Amino acid sequence: MSVFDFSLTHTDGRARRGRMSTPHGDVETPAFMPVGTQGAVKGVTHRDLEGLGAEILLSNTYHLYLRPGDDLIARRGGLHRFIGWSKPILTDSGGYQVFSLSNRRTIDEKGAHFRSHLDGSSHSLTPEKATDIQAQLGSDIAMVLDECLAYPSPEDLARRSMERTLRWACRARDRFLALRDGLAPGVTVSNPGQAQFGIVQGSVFPGLREESARQTVEIGFEAYAIGGLSVGEPPAEMYDVVSRTTPFLPEDRPRYLMGTGTPEDLVESVARGIDLFDCVLPTRNARNGQLFTSVGKINIKNARYAEDDRPLDPACGCYTCRTCSRAYLRHLFQANEINSSTLNTLHNLHFYLDTLRKIRDAIAFGRFESFRLALHQSLSRQPHDS
Repeated sequence: MSVFDFSLTHTDGRARRGRMSTPHGDVETPAFMPVGTQGAVKGVTHRDLEGLGAEILLSNTYHLYLRPGDDLIARRGGLHRFIGWSKPILTDSGGYQVFSLSNRRTIDEKGAHFRSHLDGSSHSLTPEKATDIQAQLGSDIAMVLDECLAYPSPEDLARRSMERTLRWACRARDRFLALRDGLAPGVTVSNPGQAQFGIVQGSVFPGLREESARQTVEIGFEAYAIGGLSVGEPPAEMYDVVSRTTPFLPEDRPRYLMGTGTPEDLVESVARGIDLFDCVLPTRNARNGQLFTSVGKINIKNARYAEDDRPLDPACGCYTCRTCSRAYLRHLFQANEINSSTLNTLHNLHFYLDTLRKIRDAIAFGRFESFRLALHQSLSRQPHDS
């Protein structure tokens, strides 16, 4: 089985184009990962995703652990075989989901202790347990367990949390290497070529982010992520944190900004040296009738589209825009038709994946800055619908 690798092919300023190799195929970066929380991206099939050009999916450790269970998935041959997806998969560690269960969990040095949102049963997620679960799932990229803070948080609390995340990262790495060396009986390693990413924390404090980045790199992971953002901070503050953090991450390893964001966030983060993204925004907003277009967001449920025969986005070549009018899309949404979620999701994911494709091309041709400015101008060309 092939091993994880990454190579840069082009740079343009701090923007980077590269190729990430995994046991289940290559990923051209910068890349967006559609979120398939429970092994499926809501509203679309894997065939749809392949048609859209998706090269990697994100799935959720917390949810798959609770249902159907990592043991069951391991017995089925691992997550790729279980869900019928042959391309790369990244699994997050469950840290953000534990963070979101603030009224159901406690955190101490051992890990996170929580009650299931499904049946109220008690569970503990430690750095070692999160590593074991992802080994059994067999994802190509496994994330370490980290502690995510709400925004805003005082600096002393952010420091304590960041230092705990570093201690957890050391434990997770030790467990990962033990699994790789066959020293953890009872755990099925479904993907011997799995890579592990470390996560940089530190809230919005540049000094903490630098310290976290330096020490996480010292532990030695296959690549690195920036976590703890997109939790309510202003975009400008997020961009500043990213800009101040990426210089301390290795140039020859992928950099993953977790849980972000809008099309504007993507291009601004690429400008600051980010290679990988995930976000529920395109799929969740699609189900709620908010669609991303080349001239800003459209809320298709608005009455103004009831007799609008134009395609959703004349500049878009996706199936939805080629075949459906705004009037029809509004009708489907108002009628609560399943096809509404499917068609809207197809469009939003196409928009995100196509934006990243254009970003990659712009970097390759040395035109990233002009593309960046043009994208902002396009998205602000007319007022967004309310």
